[in-house]
Amino acid sequence: MKSHIPETRLDEIRNQAALGQLDAKGVRPPGSPFPETNSYYGLPIVKPPVWTWEIPLYFFAGGAAGASSVIALTAQMTGASKSLVRDARWIAAIGAAVSGPLLILDLGRPERFLNMLRVFKPQSPMSVGAWTLTAFGTASAGAVIAELLRMKRAGDAAAFIAALSGLVMATYTGVLIGATAIPVWSRHARSLPIHFGASALASATALLVLRGHDEPALNVLGLAAAAFETYMGIEIESCDDIESEPLRKGPTGLTTRIGGFFSGPLPLALRLLGIRSKRARRAAAASALLGSLLTRVAWIEAGKASARDPLPHLQ
Repeated sequence: MKSHIPETRLDEIRNQAALGQLDAKGVRPPGSPFPETNSYYGLPIVKPPVWTWEIPLYFFAGGAAGASSVIALTAQMTGASKSLVRDARWIAAIGAAVSGPLLILDLGRPERFLNMLRVFKPQSPMSVGAWTLTAFGTASAGAVIAELLRMKRAGDAAAFIAALSGLVMATYTGVLIGATAIPVWSRHARSLPIHFGASALASATALLVLRGHDEPALNVLGLAAAAFETYMGIEIESCDDIESEPLRKGPTGLTTRIGGFFSGPLPLALRLLGIRSKRARRAAAASALLGSLLTRVAWIEAGKASARDPLPHLQ
């Protein structure tokens, strides 16, 4: 039997049915998302993250601390100056000491963090993160205390454990948000851990440069991190998919671009043009530090925007 429904209407029904808005007969099923709001009865389809200012600061401090512990171990193994090793260990310990309270503040009550340590779940990024923070905080503090007490072997052992757990600290937050159903995070799940790791390396290097260190290796690490952040900015701008729109449009898109500029092109140019200028390297470090923090803020806010409106093209 030939249908009397116009072909254009059939196409519209097929498209809306694919989005769950209409059934096969062209009728809106109960509880289906409204095209005007992309929501179920005015509520977001995906639950937005309830994280506040503590979490981007936690991501920033924990990442910088984790990368600093790796730099400390590498500097020690390559025979770098003792002051560089000492300062990198201190940055790791201070970052770990700040990270714990920030996470607990977001959770609301200290016992919630302790409850996360009752069982270790390798398949859960949040569980892995809680255990990693505990191990990293203990080891990084132990390395500093052992150094103060002139217990070299104990300090070196603690620094080694801190570096191993620091690698996870610098990258696991990217895994954490990428493992969610929020479209913009899920879309970039593969690149987020590397992105956050490079950003952590940039901020750790920047802190050491601002502390007064000017070793050539630090400049190389800063260059590499800035180059990768520049690449990530280009990658984000070239993504024309719907899921990535919060990274390119609106207030969250502006924040993403500002953070990307200060963490990628600006420090890269300053380091390349000012290879022989200490002032340029310090300016690049300050830029990278600001960019690293803004990058964390941008990704969190983009996730909230993506959850509130996962299909902005329908508006």
